[in-house]
Amino acid sequence: MKISFAFLVSFLLIGLSSCFKGESADYVIHNGKVHVMDLDGKIFDAIAIKDGKILEVGAERQILNKYSADEYIDAQMKDVYPGFTDAHGHIMAYAKQKLGVDLLECRSYDEMLVRLEKYQGKHQREFIIGGGWDQSKWNKTEFPSNEDLNELFPNTPVCLIRVDGHALLANDCLLKKSNVIEEVTNNPEKYVGGYCEYKDGKPTGIIVDNAMNPILEMIPDYPKKEMTQAITQIQNELFGYGITGVHEAGLTRSEVIYLEQLIDKEVLSLDIYGMLLPTDKNIEWAKKNGVYTHENLLIRSFKVFADGGLGSRGAFLKASYSDRHDHFGHLVTNVEKMQEIASICEKIGYQMNTHAIGDSTNRLILEIYESAFGKNTDHRWRIEHAQVISPSDIDLFEKSGVFPSVQPTHAVSDQHWVIDRIGADRLKGAYAYNTLLQKRGMIAIGTDFPIESTDPFRTIHAAINRKNSENKPMGGFLINEKITLDECLRGMTTWASYASFQENQLGTLEKGKDATLVIFTRPIEAHTTYQPNFSYMTFIKGKKVYSVE
Repeated sequence: MKISFAFLVSFLLIGLSSCFKGESADYVIHNGKVHVMDLDGKIFDAIAIKDGKILEVGAERQILNKYSADEYIDAQMKDVYPGFTDAHGHIMAYAKQKLGVDLLECRSYDEMLVRLEKYQGKHQREFIIGGGWDQSKWNKTEFPSNEDLNELFPNTPVCLIRVDGHALLANDCLLKKSNVIEEVTNNPEKYVGGYCEYKDGKPTGIIVDNAMNPILEMIPDYPKKEMTQAITQIQNELFGYGITGVHEAGLTRSEVIYLEQLIDKEVLSLDIYGMLLPTDKNIEWAKKNGVYTHENLLIRSFKVFADGGLGSRGAFLKASYSDRHDHFGHLVTNVEKMQEIASICEKIGYQMNTHAIGDSTNRLILEIYESAFGKNTDHRWRIEHAQVISPSDIDLFEKSGVFPSVQPTHAVSDQHWVIDRIGADRLKGAYAYNTLLQKRGMIAIGTDFPIESTDPFRTIHAAINRKNSENKPMGGFLINEKITLDECLRGMTTWASYASFQENQLGTLEKGKDATLVIFTRPIEAHTTYQPNFSYMTFIKGKKVYSVE
């Protein structure tokens, strides 16, 4: 076989060139659009990675000539971004929802009963747990009652948690086993910020906020094997969307231990920013350990529930609900306790990340935060949701250094019923993401899964078009509060990392930072309609954790 002289020279030049490359890399990703997400919005062709860190980003020829890699990845001109962070999610709750009865998207009470019956026929649980029902999707504003549930399951306890997690429906069997009615009735001071509903003097099975505790405390744990399988599925789902990190909004001590075990077994590689629930055990642990890191788990915050949810009328409002004139909602945690937690956070260097939905609650939390801002201008304390705010109070976000942590899909999910709850006037300060961004300069963006979908492209569509995945409403909901595509992406990358004190490791594709990035299947662009998108490849600290191939 004859080999041409030109081919031989070309072959030798390529071989010599690779030998003379000065630096080695594990991966070189090239022929892409590498979005650094720095302040200048730079876009390069290629990126070199070694030992989990970014060596360099630059032009194609520059990177290919400088580095010799174990693997070269042709990005095929696809978009490469820092891995997305969901700044408010619930992995543990999502896993439990997957193992229980999925009641999301139920269109009627009867459909809910059918799902329960099918689930129990398959699993034969001694205690039935379901989650995700929302009476507003049944064309009803009032809560359901448990009569039909009692007929279907007279001897098996059933606990069905509303989509927002702030109310549940229990059958009579469970009401009796938990003794919840007598407990709440006889100890009202213990269950302030919660109540049991009655109709004609009889409990309906609806339990709201703090009154849920006697029932929640007796719910059995799922077997560890089942939980691990569910968490693995969730992790793969997130990787498939390009999500590489989650701010886990509320962990018990036992859940922290469990996550550490999954990390040690190399089952869990997601970046987890954990917010502890302010239980006595967690507070003592935080005082002892301070800012805590266990591989890809970082803990330096408390998640505080200040009020309930708007859909279950638990959000604490300055004026009464428009569809229940004698009702204002309630605080779930009293002001003195929240001030105590704030003081603890100041002393040990923790964030205080407070769930605040109603305008009265947001005002209270802003005042607590403002007093702390004078002591530390970089506390980065957060308000989770920041859902309904009096326009006159929005300036306090800037004055108190508060970080708004918002979920754009909540706005388009609530659009059907929120005006009934709070009226047109209070909408002026509701879901005000653009106004909050202009005041504060940054916002962290998440989904609040499993209340909403984990899909970040529904989040993007909701943020920039104020529409749901069905592209409704036509003109966008409260359209003046839309943000730009770049702002939304920063809320899931650079600003999310800043909101969790991780800006030196994550959020941009700059030299020295973690090689946590995603190559996306389709270009990330602003569309007027919802356009699904997925990861082509996902990397965490230089390790390929997902690939469509």
